[in-house]
Amino acid sequence: AVPTQAPGGLTLTDASGRTVLFEELPQRIVIAGKSSLTIVNTFYLFPEAQERLVGVVVGNQPVGDFVSLVDPTWDQKTVLAADAGPEQIAPLAPDVVLLRSFMADSLGRSLAELDVPVVYLDLETPEQYSRDVSILGQLLGNTARAETIRAFYRERMEGVEQAVEGLSTDQKPRVLLVQYNDQGGEVAFNVPSAAWLQSMEVELAGGVPVWTEAAQGGGWTVVSFEQIAAWDPEQVFVVSYRVDSAEIVANLVADPQWQALQAVQNGAIYGFPADIFSWDQPDPRWILGVTWLAGKVHPDRFPGLDMERETIQFFGQMYGMDEAVVGTQILPRLNLEGKVE
Repeated sequence: AVPTQAPGGLTLTDASGRTVLFEELPQRIVIAGKSSLTIVNTFYLFPEAQERLVGVVVGNQPVGDFVSLVDPTWDQKTVLAADAGPEQIAPLAPDVVLLRSFMADSLGRSLAELDVPVVYLDLETPEQYSRDVSILGQLLGNTARAETIRAFYRERMEGVEQAVEGLSTDQKPRVLLVQYNDQGGEVAFNVPSAAWLQSMEVELAGGVPVWTEAAQGGGWTVVSFEQIAAWDPEQVFVVSYRVDSAEIVANLVADPQWQALQAVQNGAIYGFPADIFSWDQPDPRWILGVTWLAGKVHPDRFPGLDMERETIQFFGQMYGMDEAVVGTQILPRLNLEGKVE
């Protein structure tokens, strides 16, 4: 929806379809609720983020490790606990609180009761991502920057789509994307919801996700090795949010059970790249994730793909990071081969 800009005021439609009115552009913004990482890292695509963000919920993935590279004032922000409620948020006197849409019942409603304005974002599919960037552009009074961001993503998505265009079903490998989790000492393999970005990334990259029938729920679904063996995917991509995914791949390749899989036998098992955050998530890095994944799923269709160059361009154009900073803080953390040498 096109914002109607009264003198200093704003009316916008958020991701949940609600009309939200502001008498003037919000100056004090808080990001709260679960999955706040995806909002924070998207918010920082805009130069206004540094001065407008006053408080942020930090969950399991420490967002400050990255944001401090692009915001020298990060240590002055109020950091809230993952379960922060209205009583922690309201004292920050926010002009607006940004939440993922699924937080409407658990947190949004109670904030509204305190007359704290809320804007919801989805950030779960490429289409939602583009729309939500527009919403943030309106909220920050910088629609030109929003369009620059959207154009960056659009151009790269079109490049991937054109490269994999015309593939028959037979030409699309059967792919498993699986999250490795060893929290609590128990190893579990999880597949993402069929409706999530990770599932779409595999399809966009020209693969067939083998797990979607088993993952119709709203979150990660635990799967047994027996199920993985029954799928026997041609390619496997391992995601990890806690330890190096390439090291996990090395351990799986050495496991006699996993050696029975055709993907392992053919050397087609990879750790999904991560710098400070993994590239599979609905974080701004998802565009890097799709590009990298497509290059692995169909290397013959991406002969000149240089992911190091793509990474430098992404952090430069999206976050204004100097190439030298990308070279010292981002690239050394990446394993673009997805394997231990």
